Amino acid sequence: MTPAELKGLIRTIPDFPAAGIQFRDITTLIAHGEGLAATVDHLVERARKGRPDAIAGIEARGFIFGAAIAARLGLGFVPLRKAGKLPVQAIGIDYALEYGSARIELDPGAIERGERVLLVDDLLATGGTALAGARLLRQAGATVDHALFVIDLPDLGGGAALAAEGIEAESLIAFPGH
Repeated sequence: MTPAELKGLIRTIPDFPAAGIQFRDITTLIAHGEGLAATVDHLVERARKGRPDAIAGIEARGFIFGAAIAARLGLGFVPLRKAGKLPVQAIGIDYALEYGSARIELDPGAIERGERVLLVDDLLATGGTALAGARLLRQAGATVDHALFVIDLPDLGGGAALAAEGIEAESLIAFPGH
């Protein structure tokens, strides 16, 4: 399936989680076997180009795609978790969302200093979550210069925010407008 066909599998939920937000729901994409497989195929193709040593995914939907990419490439997967979910001494970072704030954490033992880590998530909006993930990985000693997303909302500026920190953002599907 092409990215244009995959775009047709993503539903839009208006006014969720707040008025004025057009939520791009991947539930319908991941429930479609052929669509999910094609999405992973496209992401793996793009991931290969960066020759990463590991894949990191942001909880929760970044786990779906990040773990699949890591398994296909024979690489380790590093989960960036919500606060309080790791059973070890973790490092963390607080960040702003389009409609609130959050914290993600990482087991610093999951990263080797200098390791090239590809950051993966389902959606790029303002870039706040992805920047927090990249900063956290860098704090742990990783090199992060590439991030993959299924969906980009380009009008919200996330790609530019990542580029300003030396991170190339790449996505399969764009939904212009807000």
